[in-house]
Amino acid sequence: MSLPVDFRMEDVLRLRKPHPCGGLEWRIVRLGADIRIECLTCGRRVMLSRRELEKRVKTFVSRGPELPELPVTTLPG
Repeated sequence: MSLPVDFRMEDVLRLRKPHPCGGLEWRIVRLGADIRIECLTCGRRVMLSRRELEKRVKTFVSRGPELPELPVTTLPG
């Protein structure tokens, strides 16, 4: 069992197989249980499950900004 991949908004990825338009690079535009990626060549958007995207990623071309850690607050009482 491997650790989950740390995907970030605006990451640019290279997948194992090219898109039919010939594009090789994709940008992450939505994160969640499903991840939406956009082809940087033709602009097509595709939704994949996180698990499926983890299998298809070959490498990260560039990384998006890292989110700051939110402070932990406790409720009074």
